[in-house]
Amino acid sequence: MTRTNRSTNRSPHRRVLATAAAALAVTGALISAPPAGAAESRAAEVSPHAAQTIDNIGASGAWWVNDLQHFSPAVQARVAGLLFSKEGLDLSSYRYNIGGGGVAVTTPARAAEDFLNADGTYDWSKDKGGRTFLKYAAKYGVKDLIGFVNSAPAQWTTNGKSCGGQLKPENEGDFAKYIADVTDHFARQGAKLDYISPFNEPDNSFADCGQEGMPVPVDQRDDIVRALGAEQKARHQKTGIIADESSKTTQFTSELPQWISQPGTAQYVSKLAHHTYNNPDDGQLADIYETSKTVGKQPWATEICCFGKGSTGWNQEYDPTIDNALLMSRIIYKDFATAHDSAFQWWVALASGYGADPYTKNDQGWNDGLIYYDPDYATNGDQKLYFTKRYYALGQYSKFVRPGSVAHNVTGAPSGVEVTTYDDKGKWVVVVNNHNTSDTALNLHFNSRTPVRAEKAVRTSATEDWASVDKPAVNGSTVSTTLAARSITTFVLDQRGHATTAVTGAWKGTQSGKCLTAGASGAAISTCTGGTEQSWSYAADGTLKGVNGYLTAGSSGLTTVADRTGDATQRWLLNASGQIVSEASGKCLDVSSQATADGSKVILYSCNGGPNEAWARQ
Repeated sequence: MTRTNRSTNRSPHRRVLATAAAALAVTGALISAPPAGAAESRAAEVSPHAAQTIDNIGASGAWWVNDLQHFSPAVQARVAGLLFSKEGLDLSSYRYNIGGGGVAVTTPARAAEDFLNADGTYDWSKDKGGRTFLKYAAKYGVKDLIGFVNSAPAQWTTNGKSCGGQLKPENEGDFAKYIADVTDHFARQGAKLDYISPFNEPDNSFADCGQEGMPVPVDQRDDIVRALGAEQKARHQKTGIIADESSKTTQFTSELPQWISQPGTAQYVSKLAHHTYNNPDDGQLADIYETSKTVGKQPWATEICCFGKGSTGWNQEYDPTIDNALLMSRIIYKDFATAHDSAFQWWVALASGYGADPYTKNDQGWNDGLIYYDPDYATNGDQKLYFTKRYYALGQYSKFVRPGSVAHNVTGAPSGVEVTTYDDKGKWVVVVNNHNTSDTALNLHFNSRTPVRAEKAVRTSATEDWASVDKPAVNGSTVSTTLAARSITTFVLDQRGHATTAVTGAWKGTQSGKCLTAGASGAAISTCTGGTEQSWSYAADGTLKGVNGYLTAGSSGLTTVADRTGDATQRWLLNASGQIVSEASGKCLDVSSQATADGSKVILYSCNGGPNEAWARQ
């Protein structure tokens, strides 16, 4: 019998993004690899210097909970275990949708109930599905419970709807009080919200009313944040505020500095939140880090979904296979390794829009869920769950990269291979994506005086789901393995001592073919000679030391300083993309004007992903 999926003709998400940055697509095209065991000229290097600390990895409980409230308690309990238990994804964050009442929303499942009555009293029996899974998340001990708002209650919007209308300025205080009341209520119920996002994708109009949504102009965002922050402070609430959840990184980097710089605003913002629906390239991802450094807050990637057809750009497709899972893992990799986000949060954990067939790739469905269920469950009684490889791909991170883990960048990985490493209290967690169509050799060197020891290896591939596989070979501080084709593998390694050594060598510019050369002050490029002026020592404290001293990002540009100061102006991150990034400013080492001649000046410049900002260790 042919099944008609009622979700096939509408977007599963916030808006129609038919024009989503196709020109910037980071493709997941199948890559041919060198034969397994082929010798690499140099092992990939784990940076001795720590980057960001990971806060959490999670997913959203929007919308699907409105369907799952009608499923049997046994299925609900199973779903909770799949998301929150150690045997499941072991998510360390969960996004609870604080509904706006669903007034005028045309899609019933996306019309989330609010708790506010017309007379200002509360009905806490509303939103049964949302409350059920928030309670489960709290019961399982999910570290960060996040309440996020798509729309304020309709009585406070300019059009009296839960979609398309702005929050009326005269009701900003009412809205803040409402959010604080919801926070207090759930805290009494044993589900303390650790963070609140008071508006979501404020740059969108939501005028089609396919879902709840509230546009918030830039000059109102700071007003809402201050109103909520002041209300929380008055109540002694310890709930942080995250903002502004712009749908595109380009909007985030251009708009966030405008509102957060308004007097009295930044003090109330705990984390910076962005989405990545513009399919950002390495330059745009690096801009997130620069923006974050500018305002002194840590960034989170708080929403993404719905990419496919070989690209991490927006596309309609349903793909439960390893192909789309590898695209997801590439997005996580880039968020952690280039944007230096401290959190990754997937869009919806469950969805029903699998299109023509839950088991096979098709163009009628959407890649928005990790697990799927029948959209016609209400009429046919089907409560079966359908798993995608995305579920297992997220677990390759969430089950092992735990809150408090410290990311260390990796450079020099083989073509088609992406590596991230995390130091977790004396253990190393290494997550590796192999996009190649054949098995690929990987040698990974930890810059340490103490050896590592392999504890476990877990892999997801076309035929495997969190399968235990052979541990890598270890020789001192170098790990060697052969990566299965089209796979995601997590290695857990034990290390005692953690004494680190510096990485010493020359750095060659990708565009110029010339080496980074120390001068009397600052740096330039020149023909690679192997001389001492081209030798740089990169240490665990993040310093780059040359023959004339430490490379320093001063207020007037690059200088070399004889003494190590210990501040951020002398600390650098080595991104896998080849960017060498200042921790003080978030800017990149850049060959000025893309020059290639000997003596051309190296400067600090906003990271743009250009070849004049890419360097490779020699």
